[in-house]
Amino acid sequence: MPTAPVRRQVPEAPLHEASRRLPARLLAPEPGWTTTADVVVVGSGIAGLTAALRLRGQVEKVLVVTKDVLAAGSTQWAQGGIAAALGPEDTPEEHQVDTLVAGAGACDREAVRVLVTEGPDAVRELIALGTNFDHDPDGELSLTREGGHHRDRIAHAGGDATGAEIQRALIAAVEQASEIEVVQHALAVDLLLAEDGGVAGLTLHVMGEGQRDGVGAVLCRAVVLASGGLGQVFSQTTNPAVSTGDGMAVALRAGAVLRDLEFVQFHPTVMYLGPDSRGQQPLISEAVRGEGAFLVDFEGNRFMQGVHELADLAPRDVVAKAIMRRMMETGRPHMWLDARHLGQDFWERRFPTILATTRSHGVDPVTELIPVAPACHYASGGVLTDLWGRSTLPGLYATGEVACSGVHGANRLASNSLLEGLVFSRRIAQVLPGELRPLQPPATDRRTAGLVSGELRRELQETMTSRVGVLRTATGLAEASEHLDKLAGVATAVVDQDSWETTNLLTIGTALADAAALREETRGSHWREDFPERDDDDFAGHFDAIMADGSTALAFVAAPATDGAA
Repeated sequence: MPTAPVRRQVPEAPLHEASRRLPARLLAPEPGWTTTADVVVVGSGIAGLTAALRLRGQVEKVLVVTKDVLAAGSTQWAQGGIAAALGPEDTPEEHQVDTLVAGAGACDREAVRVLVTEGPDAVRELIALGTNFDHDPDGELSLTREGGHHRDRIAHAGGDATGAEIQRALIAAVEQASEIEVVQHALAVDLLLAEDGGVAGLTLHVMGEGQRDGVGAVLCRAVVLASGGLGQVFSQTTNPAVSTGDGMAVALRAGAVLRDLEFVQFHPTVMYLGPDSRGQQPLISEAVRGEGAFLVDFEGNRFMQGVHELADLAPRDVVAKAIMRRMMETGRPHMWLDARHLGQDFWERRFPTILATTRSHGVDPVTELIPVAPACHYASGGVLTDLWGRSTLPGLYATGEVACSGVHGANRLASNSLLEGLVFSRRIAQVLPGELRPLQPPATDRRTAGLVSGELRRELQETMTSRVGVLRTATGLAEASEHLDKLAGVATAVVDQDSWETTNLLTIGTALADAAALREETRGSHWREDFPERDDDDFAGHFDAIMADGSTALAFVAAPATDGAA
């Protein structure tokens, strides 16, 4: 255990400063109630609940706040599984190589080493907690393979219901832990800052939670953000409705550094529901291809052959780009996934959830091709943390998708997301109790408050999808920036959750678009049509975003490529 925080440095010498002015804090009523806790954990997925369970008994009071109910986050939607070197022939070193290659040179090598070496024990602890993973007929843990992996190392549960089973086990454990208080239906509004600039608490909006209703303040000694991603910034996403980038926006407004926002992973095989479909879309897990399904175009050609040595199991950015290229070449709105040869018995046993979902949308994968197209799936960037989950803001920690721990680089390796939340939440719990700040009164908040209208959300999402989505160009990104500037100027006095969430989406969307414009290369999940090659000479490194009273700035932090490729 480290004896003192070793925080990553706030970037210097911004390369770009945005002209737009965004709210530096959300317009909200004054807190009508106050409570205290030692640690507040924001989020109730694998990252948040693991942190809470590991912290109980080490601090007097842990408060978990979640925007919906405990099971409503992204964890329950994880189909494929959790990756770790658990097989007899597998090693952490091999898992590390696959992770670094998928990350396209932008991973933090030491963070990846931590992930793969601590991962197996973390998964075993999850099993000991009561998670029922699938086993083969010999009683051994059943392991499968997904894109980018050279070994069978994906542990799964209920066939394709891994996230739901992990969530069930964690919630059961939390419900038995009297030391953990849970507040559901609570949106984190903004951090409260002490005179020294560190965390003094946060404001919440609670919807009808007994005595606590409306906006209140929680005074605390530390905040752990585990609030998930930003998928709802795009029109189509696999993320649930709660994924509106709240944690990232809260951190950015408070002065924390965000890193690698341009690296948004678009899952290649999301069920295509038509041109007018919006919001959360059905994910067709990579594990389906891991079990033998393959992609074809409208003429039945297997177009992944020859594109990559792993063909249909290439890393997600490679497959997503190949699908988009074939769509553009043929003028088709989607491609097809062929899994008919797996048979009904296999579908019902291995992928019962996906089977039920596709059938509910009128497609039977036992006898029919599944229409698929890329959609927003995962944010590889987020709140910059060190190897122990510490952000650049004293008293603020982050874990899971809201964080940028460095393990994903430019493109997350399949099924490393659940593992990241598990491993780094455990690490936070190792150091946080020894670093707790004294409870401090919040300083006077002089940040400019504001809101943009919730009615702008659809327009924001359409702009992000068409200009900052899978395919990016300088022209498109400039148009996006101009349009986002206009949206930032549409203020509203209507204080409600829709406006708060839309303001958060706009805040993160603008920083994402700015970073995408500055990265003039194609790397991992960031695809610039006007700069189709990777450029390690000029762009090996990271773009960090900071905010000062509503104005965002980006700085480039050079770092050697970590995958050994040119």
